[in-house]
Amino acid sequence: MPPYAGPPVASRQGDASSTLRLLAYLALAITLIVLDDQGGWLSRLRTQAAVAVQPVWALAGLPGRLGASVRDNAASHNQLVAENRELRNQLLLANARLTRLQTAALDNAQLRELLNVAERAGLDVQLAPILDIDLDPVKQRLVLDAGSREGVHIGQAVIDAGGLMGQVIAVTPLHSTVLLLTDPDHAVPVTVARNGVRLIAYGRGDRLELRDIPLSAGVEVGDEIVTSGLGGRFPAGFPVGRIVELRPDDTHAFLVGALEPAAKLDRGRDVLLLRSVPQIPRMPVTSGLEPPGGGDTVPGPRPAPDNGTSGGAGPRPAAAATQGGAADAP
Repeated sequence: MPPYAGPPVASRQGDASSTLRLLAYLALAITLIVLDDQGGWLSRLRTQAAVAVQPVWALAGLPGRLGASVRDNAASHNQLVAENRELRNQLLLANARLTRLQTAALDNAQLRELLNVAERAGLDVQLAPILDIDLDPVKQRLVLDAGSREGVHIGQAVIDAGGLMGQVIAVTPLHSTVLLLTDPDHAVPVTVARNGVRLIAYGRGDRLELRDIPLSAGVEVGDEIVTSGLGGRFPAGFPVGRIVELRPDDTHAFLVGALEPAAKLDRGRDVLLLRSVPQIPRMPVTSGLEPPGGGDTVPGPRPAPDNGTSGGAGPRPAAAATQGGAADAP
């Protein structure tokens, strides 16, 4: 038998069946194409199949969407944290600037008030900043950032926009110490502005006190107390305080008054130092009442001459007789 005798009979039958299946598939495909083109039922079938497999697509894409959401959330959280931190820092800076502006505005208002007081009263004053304050109940003092180099001297009166604060008791080349009115070691001659009664105000640590007020003096709660000018240390007319309470002393023979200081002793950052004491102009002497020799006595009514009809009155004082003789002189 020759080496090539052709394929076996079974193999040729399988090839024939495969060809027949291919032709059948081709016929079926052509038939489906024609039917789909004429009726469109295959497109509806595709649509329904897409709807049926939509959950499978969603489930398949879920991990990717979750990963993207986590990345976006992490980025948004980090961005929000950074923005929040930046906004918080900006808020702190804005509050700090606002506080400084408010402090500067308050200082400006206090300085303006001090300068307006000095300008209205025509005072020769010197502005001095407060360096330190000691408001201990037994020691009420201020330390000023001004000393002998700036012309500060011991005994100089210290005021603010409200009234008298105290006096300078110690001076160094760079600083000075002020004894406040409320210091227990301080006392100042005062007078009641309403009726002119002369008293002395003593320091009591956190307040002022008036002692030995006569019951007949007519002093009332609410009366304004000003400096009397006696002693020459403090100028007359500066506000010292206001009477807020009156009570009898232990002997019930006099009254004791509590004063609310007019000056802001626990506030402010600057004070005024009086360089010179303003002089109160002297009233002109009325003609005919001048004492002999051009003296500087206070004018007053001339006493009636003693003609022996005064009803048992004593002899006229020599000063009165001299004044009467001066008035009768041509």
